[in-house]
Amino acid sequence: MRAMRRGVGMIVSVALAAVLAAALLAPADGGAQVPGVCLGDLTGAGVPVEPGPKLRFGINPAGEAGALGPAAPVTPIDPAKTLAALRELRPAGAPFVLRLNRLFWSGSGQGLVKQFRAQVRAYARKGFLVELQLRYHPRPDQEGNIGAWVKFVRHVVRLFGPIKRLVAIQVTNEVNFLTISPDSSDSAFTGARDALIQGVIAAKKTALRRGFHQLTIGFNWAYRNDPASEASFWNYLHDHGGAAFADSVDWVGLDAYPGTVFPPLEPPGGEGDGMVAAMSQLRECFMPIAGLGPEVPIHVEENGWPTGPGRSEAEQAAAMSSMIGAVDRFRGTYGVTDYRWFDLRDHNTSSANFQHHYGLLRDDYSPKPAFGLYQDLVASLTARAR
Repeated sequence: MRAMRRGVGMIVSVALAAVLAAALLAPADGGAQVPGVCLGDLTGAGVPVEPGPKLRFGINPAGEAGALGPAAPVTPIDPAKTLAALRELRPAGAPFVLRLNRLFWSGSGQGLVKQFRAQVRAYARKGFLVELQLRYHPRPDQEGNIGAWVKFVRHVVRLFGPIKRLVAIQVTNEVNFLTISPDSSDSAFTGARDALIQGVIAAKKTALRRGFHQLTIGFNWAYRNDPASEASFWNYLHDHGGAAFADSVDWVGLDAYPGTVFPPLEPPGGEGDGMVAAMSQLRECFMPIAGLGPEVPIHVEENGWPTGPGRSEAEQAAAMSSMIGAVDRFRGTYGVTDYRWFDLRDHNTSSANFQHHYGLLRDDYSPKPAFGLYQDLVASLTARAR
């Protein structure tokens, strides 16, 4: 095993691993054990390689995201340097998708919608495709009011849908995951599962009614929670969403961080097997429960490996190669069409918390080795006609 985090990052990672480990041993509701736990393919060894379309790549260009542990100030973002880096990564003659995250419902009265609309339009004018993460994340007075949330979702789709290069909206964030981090996961809030179901249905209906044919609607799943929680989550989607929900889902997003979040430790080169386990479990174990068949593609919406204390930049590049190699190799096997790296730039390179070091660039915009590697991988593996 490689040397891992120190300081605050080590504390956060160990705490998260302990929660997951305890959850894996916990009984289901009422004390009954979960029967027949489905784990999917644990490694790529022996997994058949099926043909599939080439991947459509992208990245999260933001300079801030939710993190467990003490907050750290985000180093100011330089829009001109951000755009220059994105142009370097964009492959010639091929699409490149920018994933804009953290459009909170709670910020709707504070100009956040207007701010995000300006960002989407600006990136679209520069020739990028864009997708939007639309977070439930309510204020206390909004929490659990699903009717009001649905109205907000419809409003956002009507407002953003005419932007032709906006190709996707992700409704809610990681509703299956841990409830201990409201900054990063909507699962911390009352009504999150209903917000996911009703939000997806409303977004799809509004897009179709308004003729926004380029706009696809999806939701994401974080790899992974304990078996009892996962069974509860996916059965809830089946029981409360039904056909109306399944018919509204254009894609399911996968958030996976092997060697960082789950599993918290991987041997060198094992990150690729972590991606195989995540893709296969989502495709083979969980999506069928909600009526989401092979015609519904998987988008890898978040995948990354941070540097920082105890985590070298060379290791980040090696982990990237392993993870993207596995996604590309088994894209046809698991029906994966899209891939996004998280993310472009460190939030704060001086922070002791490894969660602020996911960038391909340091916070002064100097490149890590993984920047050039991602540029090469995108150029060689990308879809050309999508």
